[in-house]
Amino acid sequence: MEFNKLKDVPSLHQIKLVAKQIEDLVLKSPLVYAPRLSESFGANIYLKREDLQGVRSYKIRGAYHKIMNIPEDLRSQGVVAASAGNHAQGVALSCAKLNIQAYIFMPKTTPLQKVEAVRFHGKEKVRIKLVGNTFDEAYAAAQAFCEETRAIFIPPFDDYDIIAGQATVTLEILDQLALPADYLFLAIGGGGLAAGASLVLKDLSPSTQLIGVEPELAPSMSASLAAQEVVTLPEIDSFVDGASVKRVGSKNFAIVETELNRMVLVNKKLLCQTMLDLYEFYGMIVEPAGALSVAALEQMRTEIKGKTIVCVISGGNFDTKRFPEIKLIAQN
Repeated sequence: MEFNKLKDVPSLHQIKLVAKQIEDLVLKSPLVYAPRLSESFGANIYLKREDLQGVRSYKIRGAYHKIMNIPEDLRSQGVVAASAGNHAQGVALSCAKLNIQAYIFMPKTTPLQKVEAVRFHGKEKVRIKLVGNTFDEAYAAAQAFCEETRAIFIPPFDDYDIIAGQATVTLEILDQLALPADYLFLAIGGGGLAAGASLVLKDLSPSTQLIGVEPELAPSMSASLAAQEVVTLPEIDSFVDGASVKRVGSKNFAIVETELNRMVLVNKKLLCQTMLDLYEFYGMIVEPAGALSVAALEQMRTEIKGKTIVCVISGGNFDTKRFPEIKLIAQN
């Protein structure tokens, strides 16, 4: 079953209202200056620390906004989500707070750390179902479950309520910066974060260039932009589990198609080295998707010199036992 509060592309006014609605559960995450990165690139680089949210990613914003607006008479039907981890945690925490039953479908390949985090945040209000090897397979199973049970589906990205929630990240960035950023770098999986950023920048900071970053082996937005329509990739590498989908959201694509200034693809070796650097220099434990925005700086080194840059650290749900694997990839 579907429930939508927002029926059309969110306006700036609506996004500002959302920011107030979710502030009781969502952290206004810090925007911190990164001195080593700034010196290395000859730019003023800031990190938007969404990894410091209670669920360690920005996904709580859209999930909480969507779920809190479900009418009281529909809440007993429960909600369903499909997620590789971060959206699932946002749904789980939201449902625990609002006393709504959640059924979460996750790929069998989801890191154990993320599965356990969903259980922790959802407490007795979440039931986890591990299905398939990719997000898309888990998504299909979740949709079928909704058809059977009439539960309300909470999309991970292709939804105006979700987009409005994710847009509050960029709203905060503009509020926290003394001067407009020249570039905003952010990871793209399904496109919810980028769509939200596009809407805010268009109205409040049109001079800021929006740079989308994807894993080299999961370039769903890049392929769609090249084709000028949403395309489904036949295969993807799910190493960057927080930003690897075969197909971006249709609503998201329609919003970002004319607003994204550039797409950057990051290979696995550079991404892993960036994760290690963020840990060594800043004590930050970030997941692969969370490091994408910083990893992309290298490819734009010449263009960003002397500029003000913001990189969104989208998530920090990473199992530290994987660090040997990350080091090995970075070295080879």
